[in-house]
Order: sequence, then structure tokens, then C-alpha cells
Amino acid sequence: MKRVSFLFILILLSVMSTNAQEKKNAAIVANHQAICVVDLKRSADFYSRIIGLQQVDEPFKVGRHAWFQTGPKTTLHIILGADQPREYFKNNHMCFSVPSLEDFIARLDRNKIHYEDVNGKASAITIRVDGVKQIWLQDPDHYWIEINNDPSAFQ
Repeated sequence: MKRVSFLFILILLSVMSTNAQEKKNAAIVANHQAICVVDLKRSADFYSRIIGLQQVDEPFKVGRHAWFQTGPKTTLHIILGADQPREYFKNNHMCFSVPSLEDFIARLDRNKIHYEDVNGKASAITIRVDGVKQIWLQDPDHYWIEINNDPSAFQ
């Protein structure tokens, strides 16, 4: 009986140690990203009406933030406070996947929003080596946004 109890304690300690190690090594998950903007209403309208993100409640209620759902547990925080738009490199961007790039482009066209391919050719689409189509556009503060039709985003 003592051997069974000792063996049980060893197994229990081993499981507890493994669980603690798994928690310690758990993947880091994205929570949010934040951008600073000149005109909160204009930017919030752009991310809602043009990009198509759903605005969600933000806790501060001081008129300086707008939060948008970007994934099951991630948000984009738009924060009022930039003194002017800046210029950014295209490689410094955020990316959203859409089920239909053609429908998204039609929305851009209806709203007279400029988009381009990765090389800067206006109204053009890049086709990546994996077959995913992508376009690039800038928000009112010149942040670069990639929009693609990557089907893996919807699996």
C-alpha cells in the first residue's frame, strides 16, 4: 500500500509539474494593437465603413478612443492624439483577410478609395506565390493596410 501511495504521489507531482510547465510555455496570444490618429471620428468611420470592422465598447468613455473587433479575442484601439499624419513604410502594416477581395475592391471603388499592389501600381492586385490575392491602401493617417483573400483565415 505504501508503494502504491508513493507511486501515486510521484505521478501526481509529475502531472502537476507538467501542467505548470505547459502554462509557463503557453503561446503568447495577441490582445490588441493601437494606432494614434489625428481625427478620431474620421478614422473610426474609415475602419467601420470602409474596412468593415465592428466597433466594440471601450471602457474609458472619455471620447479619445474607438475600439474595433479584429478577431475572436483581438481588437484595434484607435487613439486620438497624433498631431499630424506620418509617412510609413508599406512593410509596417496591418492586414485583414476578406472572403471576397472583389467585393471589397467594389466598396473601395464606390467610396473612391485609392488602393494599389505591393509595388505601388494603382488599382492593381498582387498575387502572392501561394496564390493569395492582396491589395494595399492607407487609412486617413497614412497607416498601411493589406487586404487579402487568404482562405486559411476563415478555417
